[in-house]
Amino acid sequence: MSYPGYPPQSGGYPPQAGGYPPQPGAFPPQAGGYPPQTAGGYPPQAGGYPPQAGGYCPAAGGYPPAAGGYPPQAGGYPPAAGGFPPQSGGYQPQPGAGGFPSMPPAGGGWGTAPGGYGAPGGAPQGYPGGPAPGQPMPNYPKAPSPNPSMPGYGGGAPSHPQAPAISKGYRGSIKDFPGADPLRDVEVLRKAMKGFGTDENAIIELLGSRTNKQRVPMVAAYKTTYGKDLIHDLKSELTGNFEKLVLSMMMSPAHFAASELREAIKGAGTDEACLIEILSSRSNAEIQEINTIYKAEYGKKLEDAIISDTSGHFRRLLVSLCQGNRDERETVDISLVQQDAQKLYAAGENKVGTDESQFNAILCARSKPHLRAVFQEYQKMCGRDIEKSICREMSGNLESGMVAVVKCIRDTPAYFAERLHKAMKGAGTMDRTLIRIMVSRSEVDMLDIRQVYVKTYGKSLYTDISGDTSGDYKKLLLKLCGGTD
Repeated sequence: MSYPGYPPQSGGYPPQAGGYPPQPGAFPPQAGGYPPQTAGGYPPQAGGYPPQAGGYCPAAGGYPPAAGGYPPQAGGYPPAAGGFPPQSGGYQPQPGAGGFPSMPPAGGGWGTAPGGYGAPGGAPQGYPGGPAPGQPMPNYPKAPSPNPSMPGYGGGAPSHPQAPAISKGYRGSIKDFPGADPLRDVEVLRKAMKGFGTDENAIIELLGSRTNKQRVPMVAAYKTTYGKDLIHDLKSELTGNFEKLVLSMMMSPAHFAASELREAIKGAGTDEACLIEILSSRSNAEIQEINTIYKAEYGKKLEDAIISDTSGHFRRLLVSLCQGNRDERETVDISLVQQDAQKLYAAGENKVGTDESQFNAILCARSKPHLRAVFQEYQKMCGRDIEKSICREMSGNLESGMVAVVKCIRDTPAYFAERLHKAMKGAGTMDRTLIRIMVSRSEVDMLDIRQVYVKTYGKSLYTDISGDTSGDYKKLLLKLCGGTD
């Protein structure tokens, strides 16, 4: 191989026929090179390297018998003196630009954004303003596929991978009961409800020690065994918040979330906080399953229900979230982090008025690890927390919705701990919120929520539930909580 600029001093590869030839510019054939031309050296014995039988032979198609080592055709590393020259096809030194070469202006490549890698002149990256050519955002017109790659990611930029979060093991408070059998479990439920009165303690002990995947099959097992509907019997035997809690525990997570979204939308008024809570905390797969169930159960798409019940930029935020198309990669591209932080600053603090669409685009489309890095970069850039900037720039449901999305992405257990605290503090209790969070997070991150709760509010979640609820309702909630801290 001919490396230009290396002088022909002694020590090169030898001049055997068929090997790397002794043309000018290659490693020269002077004596004393590597290897020596004596028997026992390396090569030219049989099977050696190059031209003996079995070695790398001088036949056509090998590394090649053309003049100049690695041949000087256009696009290769040519045999000109002075380093890697600017022939077509190679990496060319850009006039006035040092460092990394500029890539073609395709989405996701090196630097077209301010402060990025390479020379300016490519298409701006990011969303909106927008995606690179040929990479429209999902669910926008002319999107190439239902779940395309997000603009600006990958494509050869020096990515700074962020290691996945260290797994702390199972963080739920309810664990699988060993050897649970739905046919035996429904006998306990039937006995608890049969005859005069109801054995609520038996129901609490049973349901409070089974995971969701062990509870849901009881519905079919009950009908198979007794020819009756378990949900109907539970409704006829239980009352109040205890009934609502038990019925919530008998649904799959996606069915429960769909029913809560339905309750938040239907009737007079809308529970905007419930909509944001569910849609900002679920994965793409969970949101898509919720969409499927919502349409099957209520005969209407969730997106259409949201559109008919909300308005303005808050509606856009919810519609974006309910698509279930957030980027879910774990790697973080630091150059794109800086771009997004600059875009958020330019759309809010550094602008008269606010470009809400830019906030919507970044908060709803980027991955959670990426957004956590963006929030940190934003803080360093303008000296203000992103939540405070949103509160300064927005108002009403949009403000509370955007802040909730930021909180949930930044620290999900802390977000739910705050929601639980607000549900119980002061006069009265927001029982629907309390039930929804305790049921939906009991097998996800309840142990983390408890830790954040006691650290933030000075009392354990167990203590606050005990002081704010009563009776069988309290007993079953404490089962879901799993213990004091």
